[in-house]
Amino acid sequence: MSPEHDAPVIPDVTRRQFLAAAGGAALAAALVSLPRLSQAAAPHVLPPLPYAEDALAPVISANTLGFHYGKHHKAYVDNLNKLITGTEYADLPLEKIVAEVAGKPDKIAIFNNAAQAWNHTFLWRSLRPPGGGAPPAALQAKIEAAFGSLEACKKELTAAATTQFGSGWAWLVRDGDRLKVVKTGNADLPLTATMKPLLTIDVWEHAYYLDYQNRRADYVAAVLDKLVNWEFALENLG
Repeated sequence: MSPEHDAPVIPDVTRRQFLAAAGGAALAAALVSLPRLSQAAAPHVLPPLPYAEDALAPVISANTLGFHYGKHHKAYVDNLNKLITGTEYADLPLEKIVAEVAGKPDKIAIFNNAAQAWNHTFLWRSLRPPGGGAPPAALQAKIEAAFGSLEACKKELTAAATTQFGSGWAWLVRDGDRLKVVKTGNADLPLTATMKPLLTIDVWEHAYYLDYQNRRADYVAAVLDKLVNWEFALENLG
C-alpha cells in the first residue's frame, strides 16, 4: 500500500466550513446532491424502518433499535414539526429545510432536528440484515481507487467513528469524483460541505450503549463486518 494510505487523516466537517465556502451555487449543489429520503412537506412523519426491529440482532438488539427509532428518531421529527409550524419552512421538504437553515445561528434548533431526522432515515438504509461482506464491483473499484483497498476504507471509517469526540457520525462520502471518509459532530452532516453521503455510522451513545456500554470500537467493528449496506452506498454513488 502506498504511504498516502498508511496514516489516514479523517476530516471533521462542520457548518463553519459551509459558511466559509458557501454561496448560492454551493448551497444549490448541496441540495441537488441530497439523497431523496423524504419529499413530503410538513407535517413530517416518521418513515417506516426498512426491516423489523429485531432484524439487526445480535449486532444491534431490538431493544436498542426500538429506543433509537421509536424514541430518538421520532422525537426529532415531532420537534421539527413543532418548530416549523407557522414559519416559512412549514411547507418545505425535509431536505430543503436542512439546506435553508444550515449555518444560521438563530435557526440552530430547526437545523438540529431537521438534520437529525434526515441523518436517521439515512442511517437505517445504511444498514441491512445481513450486511457487510464485499461491496458491488462498481463501488469496490471506487473504494480501491480512493483508499487502496476495502480494508483501508474500513480502517478509515473505524478511525472516524471511534475518534469522533462525543456524539456524532462517521460517513463515507463522494467529494467530487473521489470517495473519502469524514466525521461530523452532533447533527452536522456532509451536505453542508457540499459532499454527497454514501453511508453512515451513528456514534451517538444511544446508538450502541444498551448493547455495548462504553465499547464503541466493538460496535463499530460489528456494524462494518455484519450490517453495513454497500448496495445502498452504490445507489447513492450515482
